Amino acid sequence: MSATLPPLEVRPKTSRTLSIDHLRAFLILLVVAHHAVLAYVSFAPPPDAGWSTPPMLWRAFPIVDTVRASGLDILVVFNDVVLMALLFFLAGLFTWRSLIKKGALGFLRGRTLRLGLPFAVCALALAPLAYYPAYLQRGGEPGLGSYARAWLDLPVWPSGPAWFLWVLLAFSAVAAASYRLAPAWAEKLGERLGPLGARPGVFFALLALASALAYVPAASFIDPSAWTEYGPFAFQTTRILHYALYFVLGIALGTYGISSGLLSPQGRLARRWWLWQGWATVFLIALIVCLVAINVQIANGSLHPALPLVSSLVFTLSCAASSLMLLALFVRYGHWAGSLWRSLDRSAYGIYVVHYVFVNWLQLTLLDFPGPAIVKALAVFAAAALLSWFTAILLRRIPKVAAVI
Repeated sequence: MSATLPPLEVRPKTSRTLSIDHLRAFLILLVVAHHAVLAYVSFAPPPDAGWSTPPMLWRAFPIVDTVRASGLDILVVFNDVVLMALLFFLAGLFTWRSLIKKGALGFLRGRTLRLGLPFAVCALALAPLAYYPAYLQRGGEPGLGSYARAWLDLPVWPSGPAWFLWVLLAFSAVAAASYRLAPAWAEKLGERLGPLGARPGVFFALLALASALAYVPAASFIDPSAWTEYGPFAFQTTRILHYALYFVLGIALGTYGISSGLLSPQGRLARRWWLWQGWATVFLIALIVCLVAINVQIANGSLHPALPLVSSLVFTLSCAASSLMLLALFVRYGHWAGSLWRSLDRSAYGIYVVHYVFVNWLQLTLLDFPGPAIVKALAVFAAAALLSWFTAILLRRIPKVAAVI
């Protein structure tokens, strides 16, 4: 244990900071926005001819509208790059202190309740409800009986955005096992990484390098868009190690201190947020250029073998830069208070759990609306966010539900 740091057990026990809570809520609003605009992006595929015929693209694009807005593509690419990795990172920040406080078994019991139970509800009830509009748009016979038969005939059991919950539960189980087997590893790693708060450029380089090692080899042999599925348990095949890396780094930096080192409001990362905004923009543009070039070459039937490799490398750079950009912005400026934001912070998890139902039904309702794509997308986002927020507030009034979400 470093002489400059007290043991984690006796450090200040503030388990949350406003900036981290606000960032988490903001990311979940971006999740809602991501799903809200997918029906209107330029690359949305036409509705599948068959409900149960692979590749069943309706699982990613439940509703596909006839109007499109290519400007929404940028939001989708940005979200695809950074959203889930940063959510795993934020989840890791509070993991080790919770393990120390509750012990491995107590921690796992709590995680199973908080993650496993909502996942089961989503997979068994909310996902079938959310995908019913997709079934209708693809010519399915109306009626719950017909839909139930069609659903049960599927070769998989789609769980929608709930995949994040079971993967986070699996990561948490591995963290608990590591705590029992090697209880000092996280703090040792944190002591090595924490001082890099004074050198965020070095941290970025290490993060990008580690992410490239975790992601690029898999993406070189497996379609980056592929998913591995076992019943309702699904994950992005090439990104699972990439997400695990961000979770582990969150654990390590959480042991160093939620408001220390890299995450210090007075640190170099926060004070130079504008620099990271610039780098995030550069790498995002580079990634979009790579994706466009890949699509053009595929359309021409002559994909250069080096281009997917370059795209994968740029993806890891973009994810690292965008993650640091958002962390810098919220660590620097995300300390505002207010009842509205606190309500959003408390409701964010509930919003994540229920939003997909509202998004898909709203998109189905607006199919025949003669407005431009951007208006439809904004309407779906605003309505889904507000309805999900209100639903989460109501659910949290039930004590047993509030204990979970």
